[in-house]
Amino acid sequence: MGTKGQAFAGVSVAIVTPFKNDEVDYACLKEQIEFQVAAGVACLCPVGTTGESPTLSHEEHERVIAFVCETVNGRIKVMPGTGSNSTAEALRLTKSAEKAGADGALQVAPYYNKPTQQGFYEHFKRLAEETSLPQCIYNIPGRTGKNIEPETIIRLAELENIALVKEATGSLDQASAVLANTNLTVLSGDDSLTLPIMAVGGSGVISVVANIVPKDVIAMLTAFNEQKIAEAQELHYKLFPLCRDMLGLSTNPIPIKAAMKMLGRDTGELRLPMTPLTKDEEVSLRKTLTNYGLM
Repeated sequence: MGTKGQAFAGVSVAIVTPFKNDEVDYACLKEQIEFQVAAGVACLCPVGTTGESPTLSHEEHERVIAFVCETVNGRIKVMPGTGSNSTAEALRLTKSAEKAGADGALQVAPYYNKPTQQGFYEHFKRLAEETSLPQCIYNIPGRTGKNIEPETIIRLAELENIALVKEATGSLDQASAVLANTNLTVLSGDDSLTLPIMAVGGSGVISVVANIVPKDVIAMLTAFNEQKIAEAQELHYKLFPLCRDMLGLSTNPIPIKAAMKMLGRDTGELRLPMTPLTKDEEVSLRKTLTNYGLM
């Protein structure tokens, strides 16, 4: 018997939001969507951390979701970021995504106001009960300031529409506790930990690095699922320098946007307070891309 969110297993891509002269560049976004559909990814996750959701206006946020849903047109799944540190705002964004045709909703833990565990529970419960979309709990304490403890996620798993966890705590203990005690689908939220999380029962990844090498990430998951462990490990080690740089050179999405600019796939434009890589960081990234064979 499969896990609750098994329809989202595989490679989802946390796609960037391209900008041109501080406006969303929809022509570039369409190209990026078609690139991912052609590569065979399972799902797109627009307007998350990588999609610079904190600096999008509410109108832009909703329009990007609607544009991605319309462009994808059912060919793959769409699970946009609709979370907020205000439950009412998260609910409004989720209902808007549902109306636009999204297949699921990626709900980041409420950030900055640091709820209690009961507060987390009530927040996600409200979203699960008042919308019909499968909900993916996005646990990333490095960004939000507080961990959603495994015991809270285990309680939430009893709710029908809580289907997935995007696991970005960096803790295999956390992932293991959730997998051992629920039937939730667990997706890695850190590219470099995808294979370890698969090894303890995870079902895939919401990937940053797949913005540039989706086929290689798909190949790693396919090898693992076909029990070709040595091949999966080889792909993990091949991908590792890219994964390291995308989250290690600077704050996401600064490195991935720089990489996409170098590869001619994005303007590389960011919105403040995100700022470009330094010259030394650019040299380091270019070297990694060259060694990988992308340049």
